Parts: sequence; C-alpha cells; structure tokens
Amino acid sequence: MQFHLEPQERKLLADILLEQEVGKYNELLNKILDRDLRFDVDELEQTATLIADKKRRLKEEIAGQPTDLKPELQQQLVLLQQLEERVNEACVMF
Repeated sequence: MQFHLEPQERKLLADILLEQEVGKYNELLNKILDRDLRFDVDELEQTATLIADKKRRLKEEIAGQPTDLKPELQQQLVLLQQLEERVNEACVMF
C-alpha cells in the first residue's frame, strides 16, 4: 500500500523512527528518506504503533510543561495526529 505524506509529516515520522532502538527500523527509515511510501501491512502496523506511543508521550510532556512552552508542543501534537490519521486510513484500506 502506498500512501501520501506531506513533507512535515515525513520528517516527523523519520524523527520518530530515529528515536527508536538503533537498527530496528532502518529499513522503514530508509523508505521514508527515499520517499518510498509503499508499506506492507506489518510496516503500517508498526508505524501506527510507534505514532500512538509518541502521541502518548507527547501528551504527557505537554501536561508537565509550563503554559508558555505548550504552544510549540501542541503544534507538534496536531501534526502527529494528522500523521496518525493518514497511517490509520492506509491500514483500513489494506
């Protein structure tokens, strides 16, 4: 299944993959960097799981931050939710 991501969403997904255990998601990261978004069902599910985990951690971080630092994190959360929606749509279509 191939799906489309905006440049900001691709960068965010690459950043999420880079935060993971070294080497575990290299193949998936290489696809993102090569703009080859033809994922199989397992890759989509892995991506959905990583995004959900990142979203949970980001919400916790937002809750613990002073009000003046929240807007930037909330903007990142909005982008993360858009990315999650695209990945979930691709999972449903598979």
